Amino acid sequence: GMAWVPDVQKLYVSDETGETETVIDGSTNRRVATVSLGGEVGNTQYDPVSRHVFVNVQSRRQLVEIDPRTDTVVARTELPGARGNHGLLIVPEFRLALIACEDNDRLLVLDMRTMKEIAAFDVGGTPDVLAYDPALRTVYVAGEAGVVSMFHADTSHVVKIGEGRVGPDAHVVSVDAAS
Repeated sequence: GMAWVPDVQKLYVSDETGETETVIDGSTNRRVATVSLGGEVGNTQYDPVSRHVFVNVQSRRQLVEIDPRTDTVVARTELPGARGNHGLLIVPEFRLALIACEDNDRLLVLDMRTMKEIAAFDVGGTPDVLAYDPALRTVYVAGEAGVVSMFHADTSHVVKIGEGRVGPDAHVVSVDAAS
């Protein structure tokens, strides 16, 4: 996973087996920091509201928060419902973090105001990559078993609206805003 932080012109890159987040200066294209996370690292997302970077540490069942001004861990949120929390999507307008757990085929919904889990859903096998369509307020969760699960998100809740088999190894999902 990768996340760009425009305020500081840095790129944050997950190193799953190295258990770190690599920080690259966008103006020099050089590594400027390595943040040790103490476990296998999943996907990374930037939250424009808090102006922090969030990273799944899947082997510890945690969501880690990094301050990009100092490249230090400022918080660790325990995710007791997670097993293999790898995929991550932040929907800043609703203050939600959506966490795909590949070892128990679950989607966790975290309220970023309280940093508490507010919902959990079953999804297709080995979920990984998430995408959000703001026009439809629809979240898509792609799983390596070939299933894409869909959810409607708004300010008060997330609701599962469907899922379907799209083919083997449905590892990537993207939303074309124009269509």
